[in-house]
Amino acid sequence: MNISALNRREFLATSAAAASMAATPAWASLDGPRIQGQAEHVISIWLGGGMGQIDTFDPKRKGDPSQKKAGSYYDSIPTAVDGVELCEHLPKVASIMDRITAVRTVNHSVIDEHAAATNWMHVGRPVSGTVVYPSLGSIIAHERGAVSDAAPPYVLIGYPNSSRGPGFLGAQHSYLYLTETGRGPAGLSRPDAITPERQLRREKYLTSLRDVQPETRDARLRDYEAAAELSLRLSGPEFMKSFALDSESAELRESYGGEFGQRCLLARRLVQRGVRFIEVSHNLNFLNGAGWDVHNRGILDQHKLIREMDDAVAALILDLENQKLLDKTLVVITTEFGRPPQFDGGGGRGHQSSAFTCVLAGGGLKHQGAYGVTDELSQKIVSDPVSVPDFFATIHASLGIDYAKSLYDGDRPVPITDGGKPIAALFG
Repeated sequence: MNISALNRREFLATSAAAASMAATPAWASLDGPRIQGQAEHVISIWLGGGMGQIDTFDPKRKGDPSQKKAGSYYDSIPTAVDGVELCEHLPKVASIMDRITAVRTVNHSVIDEHAAATNWMHVGRPVSGTVVYPSLGSIIAHERGAVSDAAPPYVLIGYPNSSRGPGFLGAQHSYLYLTETGRGPAGLSRPDAITPERQLRREKYLTSLRDVQPETRDARLRDYEAAAELSLRLSGPEFMKSFALDSESAELRESYGGEFGQRCLLARRLVQRGVRFIEVSHNLNFLNGAGWDVHNRGILDQHKLIREMDDAVAALILDLENQKLLDKTLVVITTEFGRPPQFDGGGGRGHQSSAFTCVLAGGGLKHQGAYGVTDELSQKIVSDPVSVPDFFATIHASLGIDYAKSLYDGDRPVPITDGGKPIAALFG
């Protein structure tokens, strides 16, 4: 540009316009009508360690670790959706694949670091040095709250981790967690010596003490008070009934399988109680000695994990359907990254984030068995790539949450999905 050819006013106007264009965020293109689904709840199943897509939901040609031939570890089988195949150890899920979409082209850029990839798959973006981002569960708790006043909005079944936390949204949008399906949260279980009458006296005394205290404006104290109020509500018998799994029929419980399956059954009961978002962790590494992180010889018994997932996920989807909850409940299966088709020196697999599979089921979506196409070895994306923000935007849209809005860290706007766009093909 020849500045001398412009008068001062023209130069300033042109510069301002250019600066405005440069500062326009990528997500501004999301302006316009929003996609909105009908789901009310999310059950998010977390497969920590890195589920290999080529050995589960995106099988390819058969490989051979002894011959260093890249490919799937198992044979594949047809499903209820023509042209969609799964690993041979997922027969139950294969039979109901018409209620499911395996999103085969999820991708991000973290390969070697489990913690960073786990964080990315929970908050929807890479780690920042200046912002502690909220997890998907906390965002949904913030946006939608609990369905019932007698339930928390967000429950974690598994061990807590900062990646699952509320970040800048504050403690009131954090999770309630438990590690044993039959007991409920230890912090909410009253000692046997505390009778209902004694508990009532305590609550009346607490109320009288609060009445003489001046109102506080300290956000941390208000968060503490809100947490205490919720704890009192949840420690009552109504919510604690959720954990009485033995009230279900033996046949149903057995259909879900072992400990992981019982966690999934509890998740269904928590949905009925009014919980908005439940994460179920499949972290039972003793089944094969390595969990989903199948380097070296950990792959030898990987089929045990896959079969357990098959039992639990199929039982959960059918149970939700029988309870007329499937269209209202989005079932999500995620993992931090996938596995390459090549075998390592011990016969197992390394890490791959260039293309891996996450799964959606129910939630009123227009399911098609599989979305996105990878190459002949499930290593590169051929069509329909889905970024992590896109995957998160799809979840938000299914719940009627505005995936183009911003949340606020103080006065700083933070895009809710970092510019993600929903998979439009999954919405009718």
